[in-house]
Amino acid sequence: MTRILAYRFSAFGDVAMTAPVFREFLEQNPDVEIVMVSRKNFEGLFADIPNVIFKGVNLDDYKGFFGLSRLANELIKEFKPDLVANLHDVIRTKVLDRIYRKKGLKVFKINKGKEEKEHLTDVWNLNKIQLRTTVERYADVFREMGYQVELSHRLRPASGEKSGIGFAPFAQHRGKMLPLEKSYELARILAQKHAIYFFGGGKAETETLEKWEQEIPNTFSLAGKLSLTEELKKIGGLELMISMDSANMHLASLVGTRCVSVWGQTHPYAGFLGFGQSEDDVVQIKDLTCRPCSVFGDKECYRGDWACLEELEVRKIVDKI
Repeated sequence: MTRILAYRFSAFGDVAMTAPVFREFLEQNPDVEIVMVSRKNFEGLFADIPNVIFKGVNLDDYKGFFGLSRLANELIKEFKPDLVANLHDVIRTKVLDRIYRKKGLKVFKINKGKEEKEHLTDVWNLNKIQLRTTVERYADVFREMGYQVELSHRLRPASGEKSGIGFAPFAQHRGKMLPLEKSYELARILAQKHAIYFFGGGKAETETLEKWEQEIPNTFSLAGKLSLTEELKKIGGLELMISMDSANMHLASLVGTRCVSVWGQTHPYAGFLGFGQSEDDVVQIKDLTCRPCSVFGDKECYRGDWACLEELEVRKIVDKI
């Protein structure tokens, strides 16, 4: 059994995208085991994948070069890996790579396509094309090791009855998020025919969604009430998920639930559409030449009017659903 030590510490959605890749890679290569090193609270993402050992770490315990050196030594001592997969490629993981190479381990790292993405998000670039998807970039790391990996890009729906629609109206950055008044209107329209379950996290989001639950009949806020494992189980039992270009789309992919996703500053061309999700289920304003202007949705609006989100009609999302 070959053991691969893999690491990706953030962001939540990016870590979630590794899980379906691991599942299909390990099905096709049953003589391999992956030790996934990430933040402790991400453990639920990998709970049901055979041949994955999850190692949760608190990065505050391993600060600076000496802290990372200690982490590297602890991981080698505990797991004795044969190969190393850097699925993150940031300063912290570059330091780990260097330590492992000095110890004689072969290290393989993701090519994030930084320059391609910068070109894609240049507002003066009018020739926008689809870049390699993030899940294929993850799979490429294992291919470089010499393994065969063919990703299906298909959802695997959870078994059992499905009912209700999930709605996650928040995202980490403004450039990814539909204005809240539009999301409220969308929930109000959909709740006339369907049970709507709100997803979110943190104090402010929870308070907003609880207020919506009180004001809109047939809606239920799950914000702050479920563990990650319980949340995945709930999403797996939904008929449909509605999400921004955010982690909830990737959670829907993990449990095989179809997701209608809303995109503003960002664009599926950058490669972050959820595993197995369809471009037909993407809602976006296509004729804005400045889109995409950001990979992560964290930039100020170049035009100043946030047209990619402000001008998106709620009816367009309702029709898609």
